[in-house]
Amino acid sequence: MTLRFSSRELRDLAVAWIALGVAFAIFFAGGGSRAVSMLLEAGVVGPLVVSLVTAGLGFLLHELAHKVVAVRFDQIAEFRADYSMLFLAVMSALVGFLFAAPGAVHHRGRLTPREHGLIALAGPVTNGLLALVFAPVYVAGHFVGSPLLALVGGRGVAINLFLAAFNLVPFGALDGRTVLDWSTAVFVLTFVPAAAVTVFVVFVLGIGF
Repeated sequence: MTLRFSSRELRDLAVAWIALGVAFAIFFAGGGSRAVSMLLEAGVVGPLVVSLVTAGLGFLLHELAHKVVAVRFDQIAEFRADYSMLFLAVMSALVGFLFAAPGAVHHRGRLTPREHGLIALAGPVTNGLLALVFAPVYVAGHFVGSPLLALVGGRGVAINLFLAAFNLVPFGALDGRTVLDWSTAVFVLTFVPAAAVTVFVVFVLGIGF
């Protein structure tokens, strides 16, 4: 299996990563024009880097996971950014909420329902694994008394858990719809734990916010 990236795909991935980093930096600063003013006064580099490493990386690797599995099944697969939706992500953050749909991996070729389901499942599973990677960073940050490490770790855990659970919702073009169409058992065994852990970690423990 050989992964190839066209110049357009690399550009789309870079633009989506940066746009999402900007949108999440504004959102986590409180949203709205006031948040932009605060970022400009206090320094935008730190919050932007945190957002690129947590939210941006979560989206980026989610899409790349779809591509890797699609190519594994002999598909021609490329990521295409949705520039109008990326613009909406930044604009929504500027008015105080966040809606992000950066684009998607488009693939073509013959697929079985199982292969199609596994391609869809690869994204949320990757986010779940990323949450596990960020968890020790969050713990280490509290252990050594580093607010920055705790912030990166906590935000990485929260965002990636949310991405995993949200994308497994069986609605519209979300991954969960494809997984459910393939296997009800696999859907239940992935969506229910993802949703439960997300609710507990993000909304009960308040990690990441």
